[in-house]
Amino acid sequence: MPATALLERTAPLYTRVQSVIPPIEWPVFAEDIDAILDLKRRRNAVILAHNYQTPEIFHCVADITGDSLALAREAMTVDADVIVLAGVHFMAETAKLLNPAKTVLIPDTRAGCSLAESITAADVRLMRARYPGVPVVTYVNSSAEVKAESDICCTSANARRVVESLGVPAVIMLPDEYLAQNVAAQTDVRIIAWAGHCEVHERFTAAEVRGLRSDHPGVTILAHPECPPEVVAEADFTGSTADMSAYVGREKPARVVLLTECSMADNVSVGHPDVTFVRPCNLCPHMKRITLPKIRHALETMTQEVTIDPAIAARARAAVERMLAV
Repeated sequence: MPATALLERTAPLYTRVQSVIPPIEWPVFAEDIDAILDLKRRRNAVILAHNYQTPEIFHCVADITGDSLALAREAMTVDADVIVLAGVHFMAETAKLLNPAKTVLIPDTRAGCSLAESITAADVRLMRARYPGVPVVTYVNSSAEVKAESDICCTSANARRVVESLGVPAVIMLPDEYLAQNVAAQTDVRIIAWAGHCEVHERFTAAEVRGLRSDHPGVTILAHPECPPEVVAEADFTGSTADMSAYVGREKPARVVLLTECSMADNVSVGHPDVTFVRPCNLCPHMKRITLPKIRHALETMTQEVTIDPAIAARARAAVERMLAV
């Protein structure tokens, strides 16, 4: 394919991301983007991309973007035969749980999650035995097997609402210890936590936040609730990735820091050229396993397909659907 024709055809897409992708890099992405758009049409496929995906994925090939809650909700409404999940494995499992008749692909099966890997179904059963009668609220950053042992799921955006919706004095909240502690500070419900951590958010420190304020006077600092409580205490606002994006759009801070995965700032900045983003960079190695060539390969070969044991899927789906009802 002549390079000139390809670049002309993809030029409107480049205008979306020209503030975060240098012109010299665009030809490297353009061929894969063009091929992916054609494959989506031929396969009747949609791409769901998490907020931590890189801009060339998030803004140029994705059909639905957002945080875990948004992707879970939108996965139920897609009119397609194939769903490609540009995110990590538990997200692909969640899409499959909510769309059992559809083909769900993940471009790299190694795209895992430190939180999901911090707990097993056997661990949940042991927690139930230790705290009989206490309901289990499980963060969606978990495997289908763990969800299946739970009463209800939650995301960082709706965790407090889910906990309080149960109308009980205490809950077991798995697997993110910091999310559990941050929710506990907002509710009278007793939270029994598990010691799992996100390898991206646990690296932020209160001293780093104070240093950012010192180096960038007047900066607004937004923190994800997977950050340690002492980091959240230093921030101006705490919320999910969707909440952070909405805050920037609503408040239009002159200068802002997003204490979360690196690509989030790139993706939000595209829509807010008038906001200066200070970028402390903690990368998620799992999210970065998803690339344009791998998405293209997934659609060309229809791999890797996500499958879940039907007995596990039925119970896990019930926990996710209870969350969506809240």
